Amino acid sequence: MKVLQFPLARITIGFILGLLFAFYVHPSISAVFIALITSVSIFVLFYFLSKKRTKLSLYFGVGTYFLSFIIGISTQIAHTDYFQKSNYIHNTTIFEQPHFISLTIREKMKSSPFSDRYLAIVNHIGQKEQTGRIILNIQNDSLHHNLQVGNSLLIKGTLTRNKPPNNPNQFDFGKYLENKQIYAQLYADVADIKIGSKIEKNIWYYSSKLRTRIIRNLEKNNFNKTELNVAIALIMGQQQDISPDIIRDYQYAGAVHILSVSGLHIGFILLFVTFILKPIPNTKRGSFIKLIAILISLSMFGIIAGLAPSVVRSVTMFSFVAIGNHLRRSVNIYHTLLVSVLLILLFEPSFLFDVGFQLSYIALFFIIWLQPLLSSIWKPKYKVSKYIWDILTVSFAAQIGTLPLSIYYFHQFPGLFFITNLLIIPLLSIIMLLGVLVMLLAAFNMIPVFLSQLLEWSIYYLNKIINAIASLEQFIIQDIPLHFYLLISSYLLLFTIIIWFKKPSFNKLALVLISILILQFSYFKIQWKIQTEQELVVFNSKKSTLIAERKGENILIYGNDSILKTAQKNSLLKSYRIGNLSTLEQKKRLQNFIFFNGKKIFVLDSSGIYPKNIQPDIIVLTQSAKINLDRLFQEMKPKLVIADASNFKNIQKLWKASCEKQKIPFHATGEKGFYKLN
Repeated sequence: MKVLQFPLARITIGFILGLLFAFYVHPSISAVFIALITSVSIFVLFYFLSKKRTKLSLYFGVGTYFLSFIIGISTQIAHTDYFQKSNYIHNTTIFEQPHFISLTIREKMKSSPFSDRYLAIVNHIGQKEQTGRIILNIQNDSLHHNLQVGNSLLIKGTLTRNKPPNNPNQFDFGKYLENKQIYAQLYADVADIKIGSKIEKNIWYYSSKLRTRIIRNLEKNNFNKTELNVAIALIMGQQQDISPDIIRDYQYAGAVHILSVSGLHIGFILLFVTFILKPIPNTKRGSFIKLIAILISLSMFGIIAGLAPSVVRSVTMFSFVAIGNHLRRSVNIYHTLLVSVLLILLFEPSFLFDVGFQLSYIALFFIIWLQPLLSSIWKPKYKVSKYIWDILTVSFAAQIGTLPLSIYYFHQFPGLFFITNLLIIPLLSIIMLLGVLVMLLAAFNMIPVFLSQLLEWSIYYLNKIINAIASLEQFIIQDIPLHFYLLISSYLLLFTIIIWFKKPSFNKLALVLISILILQFSYFKIQWKIQTEQELVVFNSKKSTLIAERKGENILIYGNDSILKTAQKNSLLKSYRIGNLSTLEQKKRLQNFIFFNGKKIFVLDSSGIYPKNIQPDIIVLTQSAKINLDRLFQEMKPKLVIADASNFKNIQKLWKASCEKQKIPFHATGEKGFYKLN
């Protein structure tokens, strides 16, 4: 790969490896400081020695890459709020008892069915100045005041730490928040909140005000709500108000990427601004004015779009393209890509763990690297066929590059993605040009009705096309399991195959064969591990009891009739099946006795009836059974008691007290999550 011959590529890789090392290993600050001083000293030493002796240039290169690795570690630590002494995470009392917490609203998030949600910045806890980000949850029906970005709040409450998933193989929302430097949530009611009179007017405030102004002016023009929400996502990257049905359609059609502002959108913005600035002469002064106008326009758009990882990446990259054009230099797209990665991660290393950031960069890299190879397969003679062929090759390059990662995260593959892109890209070009113009005019409340209606109709037909493609569900491959080892070995195979295709040779073919062996070894190792596993899981299933017994890749579930009827579609079982590369083989009605690996498990239901003279190892309490637990313990003498989520919380508190009295371990799935027995 020629790209790896660039020193900047190896420096960037070293830097990213440093970020990953710090993220997973958590080295001490003192050790990192010593390593940083040492690496800088080695770098300076070999720099001067390599000037005198060219033979030492290799050591200088190694020293440079080692320094980039250490800088990656120190950057990750410097930008991790957890390591800051002022962060609220170190104030343990705030998680145990109520305090007065001073907050500033930073961002309006997607609301849940029960509450409005905001990203907030902590200013003070009690009289102590503290820092950090939290998620603020306010009950939907409790606060009628429309909070805005910049509002100062004083809330009396207790912070809640991020919790691990309540069920196996579920999406770890707590870990997702931690990657964004959010370590806790605050649940509040109107009685606990005091809204300050002062508003913190910063870049986030003005960005939100401008977005709100644009949206309100569009609403005054009777812009249909459904199409308006899609327009806001397409142009400004704000997906909070799009209905789940529309998002699902875009996912099934393989077009969900257009709802997140990315390189495609920023490219349209660059073309639009360049077109507007065409009357300015290409003199030295005129060219400089154009560059400044383009950079300001791209930056303003990024701020309006909320500075999401994909937006920041695209704005940074196209800014370098604009600077390269201004300097009249041929822009090496690989250098532009690498510089944008390095700059973004230097200032915001947490973006590395953002799925959108990963997918957008991989897609762009494969478009640059693989698309020319695909394009060379056929050379169309006519403009129309060439245009169609270019769209198809770009779509296939991006899809091939992101396929393993998409399956790893989302476990599905839209089979008609190429048809989707072929149909929507021409329409999207019109929508983006119209959208930018309409949004710009909406900021000044000067929207011509015909432009507004034209944009609305364009989005309406875009949604119709997407819905028609998404309705062909037989072409959507779902529930695809992919282990992390298979993800890595899949990319290794993909890279070696493309390298071999670009310039075939025996050595490159050998690498392809070795990659196939690594992929097969990974698969067989995973399969062997799964086949040798046995476990019984009591799920945290709300208002119902669900128990699964897995032997190898075969799953047997116990539950009531409603659970058994919808077992294949049950989201808890679906995550469990995919995560363990297993299949649902048997379904049985819930029984009072379950035997697993020599252990006797007794399931007590709402009847409260139990046989005497049995001594189970584990008792599973379900359906809020009315029973004298002290007497039950005396007769059964269990080693462990489990209460699932089918029980009322107040009863579980009484059961917990009884277990503590009898010194019997108690596991409530609503509090501790699922229980696994190996």
